[in-house]
This record gives sequence, C-alpha cells and structure tokens, in this order.
Amino acid sequence: MQPNLPTPHLVARTGSWRIQRPVIDPWKCNDCLICWLFCPEGSIRRGESCTSIDLTYCKGCGICARECPRQAIHMVDEALISQGEGERLAGIS
Repeated sequence: MQPNLPTPHLVARTGSWRIQRPVIDPWKCNDCLICWLFCPEGSIRRGESCTSIDLTYCKGCGICARECPRQAIHMVDEALISQGEGERLAGIS
C-alpha cells in the first residue's frame, strides 16, 4: 500500500493568476463555514473568531462571496489591493 499523495490543487499554487481576491469583513463573519463548503479549491481556513482565506491557492472565483449568508466576503480587484484600496472599497475600515 502506498502513502496518501497530496491532492493536485495543493501542489499547484493557483493564486498567482487571480484577478480578484476575496476580502473578509471580520465584523460580519460568524465563522459559519458556508464558504468553506462551497470553495472548490479548499482555500478557506477556520480561524478563532473569523474565517480566513489561503491566497496561495485561491483562484478568485467568487463562489465564497456569493454563498456567504451574511455578505461578509467581498471580491476586490487585485490592482486595488496592491494600491492599498481593497478594504476601503469593500466597505471594511
């Protein structure tokens, strides 16, 4: 019997070709993990008080933002993140 091999999505770091990234509003997130259930890449991580996203593997598909019942996740353009405008434009200050 061979040892378990890592799944393909954990080997290929797909976050580098993302156009938009999810930004979580920690004031709205109640750590319900609905986003985790729907994330096709397994990029969602459970935190102590709020969910986090592993951007190394996140493709920016936006499924987590669409499925969040509290609308705590907003998709923001990567260009705006690099300019430091992402959280402000997502309504998180």
